[in-house]
Amino acid sequence: MAGLQIHQEELAGRITLRLEGTLDWRTASQLRHSLEALGSREVVLDFTHLREFKDTAVVVLTKDLPGRKVQFRGLAGHHERMFRYFGVSTGSTPRAYYTPEEILA
Repeated sequence: MAGLQIHQEELAGRITLRLEGTLDWRTASQLRHSLEALGSREVVLDFTHLREFKDTAVVVLTKDLPGRKVQFRGLAGHHERMFRYFGVSTGSTPRAYYTPEEILA
C-alpha cells in the first residue's frame, strides 16, 4: 500500500510541509492531523514531490483550510480548480481551461 511522507521544514517562522508519495483520502487525514498539530502557524504545503494526488484528498483537506494561513506550492491546474470549487483559494490566477499537458496526462 502506498503511503505519504510529510517532511517538515521551518525557515523564518514559516513551516513548510513537503509531501512525497501518494495523497488520497486516507493519507489526507494524516496530513490534516499534521496541520492541526501546528495550530495557527503559517504553513506552506508543497505538493511538488507527490507521485499521485487523488481528488478525494481535496475533499478531506478542505474541511479545515478556509480559516487557516496556508499557501500552496506545486499544484497542477486541475487540483487548483478542485480547491477553488470547495472554497479554498490557492493564491494563483484561475484558468478556465486545461493545459495540453493536463489533457495528455
